[in-house]
Amino acid sequence: MPLSLHAAIIPSKLQILRSGKGWLDKAESCGIPEAELVEARLIDDMLPFAYQVKSMADHSKGAIEGVRAGVFTPKFKDTPPATFAEMRSLLDDAIAFLESVTEEEMESFIGKDMRFEIGEKKLPFTAEDFLLTFSQTNFFFHACTAYGVLRMKGVAVGKLDYLGALRLKAA
Repeated sequence: MPLSLHAAIIPSKLQILRSGKGWLDKAESCGIPEAELVEARLIDDMLPFAYQVKSMADHSKGAIEGVRAGVFTPKFKDTPPATFAEMRSLLDDAIAFLESVTEEEMESFIGKDMRFEIGEKKLPFTAEDFLLTFSQTNFFFHACTAYGVLRMKGVAVGKLDYLGALRLKAA
């Protein structure tokens, strides 16, 4: 049986979104001031931790909404979350949203035209190519960056925290 678009996108994003909630739990209890972590960056010209978490939601829930609308535009003007509670709420919202997306709807996207727009730049995609080559890669970039920021700041997260709940074969 071929892999469905839903199977290629939704379970992996849910896995990492749930992992992200665990990173927030560890960050919240590590003793480093919340404001310091919220604004932490790997390097000065990179956006802060809070933006990385927001982008995880944007490239999960927002990507599906973009496909539905036929256009995805980054939400740069949205204020990034200022607290762990706000970040957790974004992740919870993205999780609930993705859990509601059906396989039938995802399969109906295949072949549908859509665009990525940022300023004057307009990139044409099919829905499946947008989701697999643009949105999914951006999602994992921002997740890895958020995880890396916490590691760099000394939060006790490890590879298993990043991986989260694996989909293991039942015995």
